[in-house]
Amino acid sequence: MGRFLLLLTCTLVSNYLHPWRGAGAQSMFTIRDISISLEPGDNVMRGTNVTVRCEALVSSSGAGPLSREYTIYKDGVTVYTKTTSSSSDLLYRLPDARVSNTGKYKCKLNIEGRKVTSEAKKLTVTGLSTPLLHLNNAVVSEGEELTARCTAPGETGSIIFYFYDDSKEILEDRVNSNQSEVKLRFNDVGIHKMNCSYTVLVTPFFFRSDKSNSVTVSVKELSITPVLEIFPYSNIYEGDRLDIMCTVRSLMADMHGNVHLYLSRGTQLLSRGDTNVNHSMIALAKDSEEFECRLEMGNVVKVDTKKILVTELFSVPTLTMSPSEVFQKEYMTLSCKSDTFASERIRRDQLTYSLDPPESLLIPKSSGVFSGKAPVYDFNYTCIAQAKGIRKYSRPLTVRPKVTVSTPKISVVGSAVLGRPFKVLCKSDFGSLPINYTLLKDYDQLSMAIVKMPLEQALFTVTIHQPGEINKFMCEAKNSQKDAPLSKRLEAIVVVPLSHPTLTVIPVLPEIAEGDHLFLICGVKGTPPITFKWYRDDNRSPIFTTTTDMNNTDYQIQALAKDDSGTYYCEAINHAKNVVRSAPVTIVVRLALWKKAVIVGFCLLLVSVLVVVFVLCIRSKRGKVERVDISVWSERPPASANDEESSIVSNEPDVEYTEVVHPQPTDPSKAPRRKGTETVYSELQNSSHGADEHHGYGSVEYADLNGEQHEMNHYPVEHHNCQDLPVPVD
Repeated sequence: MGRFLLLLTCTLVSNYLHPWRGAGAQSMFTIRDISISLEPGDNVMRGTNVTVRCEALVSSSGAGPLSREYTIYKDGVTVYTKTTSSSSDLLYRLPDARVSNTGKYKCKLNIEGRKVTSEAKKLTVTGLSTPLLHLNNAVVSEGEELTARCTAPGETGSIIFYFYDDSKEILEDRVNSNQSEVKLRFNDVGIHKMNCSYTVLVTPFFFRSDKSNSVTVSVKELSITPVLEIFPYSNIYEGDRLDIMCTVRSLMADMHGNVHLYLSRGTQLLSRGDTNVNHSMIALAKDSEEFECRLEMGNVVKVDTKKILVTELFSVPTLTMSPSEVFQKEYMTLSCKSDTFASERIRRDQLTYSLDPPESLLIPKSSGVFSGKAPVYDFNYTCIAQAKGIRKYSRPLTVRPKVTVSTPKISVVGSAVLGRPFKVLCKSDFGSLPINYTLLKDYDQLSMAIVKMPLEQALFTVTIHQPGEINKFMCEAKNSQKDAPLSKRLEAIVVVPLSHPTLTVIPVLPEIAEGDHLFLICGVKGTPPITFKWYRDDNRSPIFTTTTDMNNTDYQIQALAKDDSGTYYCEAINHAKNVVRSAPVTIVVRLALWKKAVIVGFCLLLVSVLVVVFVLCIRSKRGKVERVDISVWSERPPASANDEESSIVSNEPDVEYTEVVHPQPTDPSKAPRRKGTETVYSELQNSSHGADEHHGYGSVEYADLNGEQHEMNHYPVEHHNCQDLPVPVD
């Protein structure tokens, strides 16, 4: 079993590596090369025997021959095919080569489906044979049919033949053979010299031959002639009757049923008949054309022509209007007139005029003159001149009545800014163009503009320096000789540029304190609406923006705080687009009044405490003193030995007086109101030390308290003599 699988595998591999092995044989092959050659060469003359050789180089194994299929191509088209088992070269012969054999040749070899194609070789054959012309009859009558045959001896392929009459090409015929046979007819009597030539088509080229031999043909005239007669033939005027006859003059006996006559004028066919044609008509100036009598008999055509001259009876009328420009419903005149007329045939009064359409509402005033009011809309008029049955029409005249310009309207384009140039528009709602517009200022002409096109506008540039000047402008419009209508005075809002910006602060700067309601009022001079913006310090973003129709407005800050301190300013802008800025104002927010009071009270309290402390400190230095009652004298108690020594000097006790002033209560409801100053005296005995420094009773301090005053008055200590002291009480 293993040997069988190994054998099968080897067989498959062998078939894969050698696919070009014959099915019924053991041989294998390969096509190594294939080439094509032209013998005796690539360029040959006509009549040369040319051989196309196809040579294939094939390698094979085995004794059996290979079946080879050869194909020869000319310009991509198969011209020869052969199957052979011979290994010899394939020969394709072109005996007596012609120009039609010119082209590119290739060879293809096919062996058992294996195909190989050679490169292309071009064969060029030059030289054509001289054509031969043959006619079946050398003498014919006009219109008689003639057979002509042109032959290209020995040529093949696609050929075009040309036939000539006295060197003029009269016919062309394309065939796939070397001869052409055609039918010819001659209508011109006389001798005709005939010849022919041909062209061989070899895509994409063509080759032309020389001309053939010449053959003479004699064409005899038939004894049949058309005759055209016109009565009268001369001195013809419009309105004259013309009699025209078209007949046949012939010496031929048998011509009935084969002759047809046609009478025409220019391109207009007037009549038709067999042996004669009669036609009658009124002569017109346009009839000054050529009349033709045409005879057709089989292929024979003969013509007789005559031309007549018709004199105008009167010229084509001309319609004119006066005046040249007319306005709606204004009077106008239309004049219709023929400039010339044949006085030898008609009188002037025989020539009549009328308008078309007749409902034109214009009244005839005299011969050819019509008058009336111009219509409201465009209207076409035509004039008709008539005499002796002849009617002639003028060219249409279109009357386009003009529309009187309406009263113009004056307005400002955009906005009028004081001191700056602005545009003023003057426009009428209707009116025919062109329209002349004039700008006036207090009836004085300033400028003029002409509107010629529908989309044009009359624009004027002006500048004013006072708002009241705007009402002095007017404009007028004119498109006719009539008085120009005048517009109303210009009414427009004059935008005054902003100026004199101010920033007012309420309350006034020194009085601004915490908790106040602050008003920053920005005001300007100029035309509202005005947009105000407030700024703080160097911040370019506004803290508040508003637009108003007043010249001032405010920005409020409620319940001021210390953080609201800073530099403020405002800007304003209106439709004049100029920005004005106020001077900066520095806001300093001070402390609130109650805070000041608290601070003052605290300071006073602190001072009072300090004073009390100071007094207590002084008293502590003087020593202890006995407590005394108000308004009672007290003696100092007996002293020590030192005191006794000191009493030797003076037996009188040292007495110290203190005057205490009691202030009135702050609340009147709680204490009775006192007037003046209450004084309480107290006597204090001085200590023993320092006795030598005092004389008599010593010194007395007074304290005065005024109940009607809200402030404490401090007085200096007064020193009294002993004589002024009150007597001590025992």
